[in-house]
Amino acid sequence: MTVDLLSIDSLLSQEEIDLRSTVRSFVDTEIKPNIAEWYDNAVFPLEIVPKMAELGVLGMHIKGYGCPGRSSVEYGLAALELEAGDSGLRTFVSVQGSLAMSAVAKHGSEEQKNEWLPRMAAGEAIGCFGLTEPTAGSDPGSMATFARRDGSDWVISGAKRWIGLASVAQVAIIWAMTDDGVRGFVVPTDTPGFTATPITQKLSMRASIQCDISLEDVRLPESAMLPKAKGLRGPFECLNEARYGIIWGAMGAARDSYEAALNYSKERLQFGKPLSGYQLTQQKLVNMALEINKGMLLALQVGRLKDAGTLEPYQISVGKLNNCREAIEICRDARAMLGGNGVTLDYSPLRHANNLESVRTYEGTDEVHTLILGNHITGTPAFR
Repeated sequence: MTVDLLSIDSLLSQEEIDLRSTVRSFVDTEIKPNIAEWYDNAVFPLEIVPKMAELGVLGMHIKGYGCPGRSSVEYGLAALELEAGDSGLRTFVSVQGSLAMSAVAKHGSEEQKNEWLPRMAAGEAIGCFGLTEPTAGSDPGSMATFARRDGSDWVISGAKRWIGLASVAQVAIIWAMTDDGVRGFVVPTDTPGFTATPITQKLSMRASIQCDISLEDVRLPESAMLPKAKGLRGPFECLNEARYGIIWGAMGAARDSYEAALNYSKERLQFGKPLSGYQLTQQKLVNMALEINKGMLLALQVGRLKDAGTLEPYQISVGKLNNCREAIEICRDARAMLGGNGVTLDYSPLRHANNLESVRTYEGTDEVHTLILGNHITGTPAFR
């Protein structure tokens, strides 16, 4: 690829390159030809779920229970290629695997793992992850959703917002305050009192589903609680899995936008020669390529640390903050290079830029990750 200025491919194993090629081919045949229509019509294509399961990207990094058990770097490369198609499709894989399935894999009982993980890996059940609330986004510790004891049962009441896939999910991981702190619950979505309503008229992530959830005296057996998750550490461990995938995914959106601008500049004639022959155009393309290469190296280093078991949470913030911030600028600059044609769905950069407005917001805003890093650098927390 013209964007690989530093021979980054030489840092990958043949198995990693083969996996990337497989996912890229899937994106080229199953996503890119259809994404403009899905985005325009605000449709998430449920028919793609079993195809993604067959591709092996659902719960990709989880071992056992029918899950693929691939490495962190392989998962990252898959996320990159999927987001080169569209952030909404990569987000589906993230919500399913990095959030809902990870919650069960990390914190669930053997019964919960055996009941849900094989079905979710096979695409037979879709999961969602209910943490964010209408008044509790960056501060989940202030959540109002409450689970109370009633005999041997739990009864949950409250509301969640911006919950991906909730209206099409068969199972929800719901985080609620209890008398003993924050706990997680495995909630079948057909449980009485559970209602998910899609949020419409979005300007971003249109080929994806985000919902409001209402929980009205949702009664669950004691076995619904995730036994190994207590306090906010439980959901945060899952969020870090999702944040990790974003580090790679954002570079997929950036690369696709760069390639769209590069190809367009070679073909578009202005004042008698291609746009690519002008110095200002080349400067823009060079700046994009430099940031993509730096972002890829950052993602790969984070992935290697994760596979080695030495990755620290603040290092995920380095990647999430940097790569989202740079990717959205690349997509915007690529749109500008396309001129008026760039505001149509014939070209990907503005769609990617719009999607990245959501990506840079969810799983920790720029500000939150800045404060995480500030705390690490100074030793002084400044969240309040």
